[in-house]
Amino acid sequence: MPVLAIFEQPNLDAGTYASMLEQLMPVLRSANGFMSHAGGPSPAGGTRIIEIWESEADSQRFFNENLKPNLPPGVVPDSTYY
Repeated sequence: MPVLAIFEQPNLDAGTYASMLEQLMPVLRSANGFMSHAGGPSPAGGTRIIEIWESEADSQRFFNENLKPNLPPGVVPDSTYY
């Protein structure tokens, strides 16, 4: 069953997010289980990213293999799955 993933990153500015997204989008689009991505300013400040994945495991695998090792210092998203 698909899952909705919401990632909140209070200290990720729009420029850094756009730069990261430009590099990661081709990899993201080809990731197992990836379905959709949207992101923008969070009402609390920083960036909110919303994705749909075929499973939470697919999302977490992508994060651990592709994002986590390359995140700037202090960038640790708060993740919620539905």
